[in-house]
Amino acid sequence: MLLTCCIQFVAFAQTATIKVEGEVLTPLSLTLDDLSRMPVTKVKAKDKEAKEHDFSGVTLYEVLKKAGGTFGPQLKGENMAKFVLIKAADGYQVVYALAEIDPEFTGDLVILAYQVDGGPLPKGEGPFRLVAPADKKHSRWIRDINTIKVLSAKE
Repeated sequence: MLLTCCIQFVAFAQTATIKVEGEVLTPLSLTLDDLSRMPVTKVKAKDKEAKEHDFSGVTLYEVLKKAGGTFGPQLKGENMAKFVLIKAADGYQVVYALAEIDPEFTGDLVILAYQVDGGPLPKGEGPFRLVAPADKKHSRWIRDINTIKVLSAKE
């Protein structure tokens, strides 16, 4: 039974998708296979129980850059009001300002992780989650992500 459960979860992880939409040039629907073809970033980070893990994935910056997000020299003026709303399957949501993920503004990494300690994320955490090692609290380490949406707070 346990083996069947694990095989079903791996199969689900292989077909799961994340939508990237909103104020981007090219809305995307990314699978694990799509993400695995992008530049891999690995980080060591402690979970909420202070246990260290090796997470692998793609930076949120790379994902949004692939979708045609506003970064670099274009991230100024009215574009500074843009933010990223990340949604989980259970309705949980978190927000990042674009400047928080643009390497021209920050040295902090935010990765869209799809592996932990060399294997898929466990059921209930994956198949995709954010990992932000510089955050002191894990409230934005959103798991089971299904949508990444760029919006503007401009009035």
